[in-house]
Amino acid sequence: MTDIVVVFDFDRTLIDGDSDRWVVTEMGLSDLFHQLRSTLPWNSLMDRMMKELHSRGKTAEDIAECLKKTPLNPRTAAAIKSAYALGCNLMILSDANQFFIEKILEHHGLSGCFSKIYTNPTFVDEEGRLRIFPYHDSTLSPHGCSRCPTNLCKGLVLDQIRAPVPERGRQSFIYLGDGSGDYCPTLKLRDSDYVMPRKNYPLWNRILSDRASVKAQVHEWSNGEELERILLHLINRISSE
Repeated sequence: MTDIVVVFDFDRTLIDGDSDRWVVTEMGLSDLFHQLRSTLPWNSLMDRMMKELHSRGKTAEDIAECLKKTPLNPRTAAAIKSAYALGCNLMILSDANQFFIEKILEHHGLSGCFSKIYTNPTFVDEEGRLRIFPYHDSTLSPHGCSRCPTNLCKGLVLDQIRAPVPERGRQSFIYLGDGSGDYCPTLKLRDSDYVMPRKNYPLWNRILSDRASVKAQVHEWSNGEELERILLHLINRISSE
């Protein structure tokens, strides 16, 4: 029996847009965001945006309400529920953040489908301000991957996910992503695994530019309908082998 592990990126993969940019735009932070964009790493920039919202009297509950309006294709939601019902182990590996991801999943009734979320951690401090921190502790040595931002190497996390566990049987991975940060974990996949890059996005372009470096079988998709059809096809293929 093969355990099927499905790993989703979040922004522009599980949801159609970018959760960070959604909050920045919808909550009136665009001017300050663009003013500071070149001065801070993305992770630190989003923490600074949360400080600004707090100074304007916006609460974590206000941010959660904004996140409920983030577009999520109903066919993507259906694919997640179907994959979970078929017994797949679903995870999220994202450079977004814990609060944004959890609130969106809760709103769409998807929280219970995922066994683990790997992302930048968050908490609401004693003043009620939402804080966002890097996944990799910035006080420790850098992760050493030149392909990835300093706050998160998805390839390193994927290595940890697939580390051998005695009671596990054979595992087959399906990785869905869109961005340049998804290229590093894609290179970690084996020829018995699958990668689903979103067509005409950076991951798809990187794979096309050097197809020989990617061992996994590649199945591109463009929208929620194609994601659902291809993902369920691959799950059925693995299950029948």
